Amino acid sequence: FSPQHLDDDTVSGSNWITENNVQHSLSQTTKTTRKPYCGYTQQTLSKREQAEQESLLAAIQWPKPPDGKIAFAQSTDPTHSDFVIVKPSRFFKVGDQLEVLVRMKDFQGKPKQYGGDYLQARIHSPGLKAGAAGRIVDCHNGLYKVFFTLLWPGEVKVSVSLVHPSEAIQVLLRLREERPDRVYFKSSFKSGRYSETTECNVCLPGGLPVCNFTDLYTGEPWFCYKPRKLSCASRISHAKGGYLKGLLTQEESLFFQSDVNIKRPILSSGPDSVIVKPKAFTDLSSMYRAEDPTASPSGYYYEDQWRSRTHWIHNFNKSEDITECLQGKVIHLFGDSTIRQWFEYLTAFVPDLVEFNLGSPKNVGPFMSVDLKHNILLKFRCHGPPIRFSTVFSSELRYIANELNHIVGGRNTVIAITIWSHFSTFPVEVYIRRLRNIRRAVVQLLDRSPKTAVVIRTANVQELGPEVSLFNSDWYSFQLDSVMRKMFSGIAVHFVDAWEMSVAHYLPHNLHPSEIIVKNQIDAFLSYVCPLQT
Repeated sequence: FSPQHLDDDTVSGSNWITENNVQHSLSQTTKTTRKPYCGYTQQTLSKREQAEQESLLAAIQWPKPPDGKIAFAQSTDPTHSDFVIVKPSRFFKVGDQLEVLVRMKDFQGKPKQYGGDYLQARIHSPGLKAGAAGRIVDCHNGLYKVFFTLLWPGEVKVSVSLVHPSEAIQVLLRLREERPDRVYFKSSFKSGRYSETTECNVCLPGGLPVCNFTDLYTGEPWFCYKPRKLSCASRISHAKGGYLKGLLTQEESLFFQSDVNIKRPILSSGPDSVIVKPKAFTDLSSMYRAEDPTASPSGYYYEDQWRSRTHWIHNFNKSEDITECLQGKVIHLFGDSTIRQWFEYLTAFVPDLVEFNLGSPKNVGPFMSVDLKHNILLKFRCHGPPIRFSTVFSSELRYIANELNHIVGGRNTVIAITIWSHFSTFPVEVYIRRLRNIRRAVVQLLDRSPKTAVVIRTANVQELGPEVSLFNSDWYSFQLDSVMRKMFSGIAVHFVDAWEMSVAHYLPHNLHPSEIIVKNQIDAFLSYVCPLQT
């Protein structure tokens, strides 16, 4: 493929995100509301890419409340809302479906007449340390159905929470389209003793001269304002700049209150648990099925161990088991801090795997651990910009797609990728473009070396407050994760479902999940690398 040609003269108001305004086929209102805020780069999409992008955007379209401003009192109130288990006292056995009906009300106790609220739900048995995520269906009338597959016997409790009311989601949508600058970045430029720092982003408002750091191979756009005295070539580092404040109106901020309507439990108006009987005989067909990144639930916890429904996970409880699995292999971990956790876990847990000090900045990398005795090399490298890391040296600022193109591959090569959190502040098209580049490189790698193990770690849920929600809400992550699963389905990659593993667990949500969850992610990952010979 040829590098995408960049036309530096298009500093008019060309719409950087949507080639020929893709959105217009999806909604007629876009023309007026979407301001092109970048006049430097145009994505030229092939017909096929265009069609895929349209179908991806259509698939994640979110229901809108009726037109007009909705007062806070008429917005969704988790305290007034409730749920009921459909036929709670019927006979349930392992493998059955459980259906729950959620009824939304506003702060005056009136039933909501429209959908669009974002919910999370799980079933769990605390004594067994068992849990699984539910599948939520919006009926668009204030009612929601939640479906659970009962995967273990005993008393099983249902928990439902309102992550954001529909009114808050509309604000998140507006911010995603209109304020992609709400996280900004910076670069330092240096020559001799003189240095300057300027602002950078996927796109910058026009009017000032810029340095075009668009990648020649992938066409990924990146720009910094030009330093006053130094040349663009003198850039030495990239870093997170900061987060914009004052993004909401007074009224909008009422939709984002920690103890009112962000991740609040919705309680049952009747029983909130059912008794599940064991199966009379073991019929594994309902329990296991082919790997499908979009199927739900993909697995469940039992005694704090994650059991996948698509492949057999064995537990790597002893460090020797990991050493035996990884002997003779090179493992490349690409992505953000949530896959850096894998590097940290493996390096800490396996005594012979010793970190080799590359002198990289703490938490940023690149990092490398080596086991000379068993010939294991473990590497971590962060993904390219946008990335909200403290300081990444320019020479280490690399795109995953380009790195994959430099890997030979083969049965002793293992690749794990995660890329999601740092894209939540941008329109989804930015993320689709990035995944398209990574996917192309993955397909080419698997084409030349089909025995390479490629694993994708999904997004996960996190703790949310009024500020975090505007930049990193689970709703943003959920939308990106849905796109990622669709774009990589049908490709010979494996998925570690960090999303469900974080929703289904009893521990509080955390951007960087606790060690027990990381251990379960690693077990799932290594079970793909070293499947049990059955």
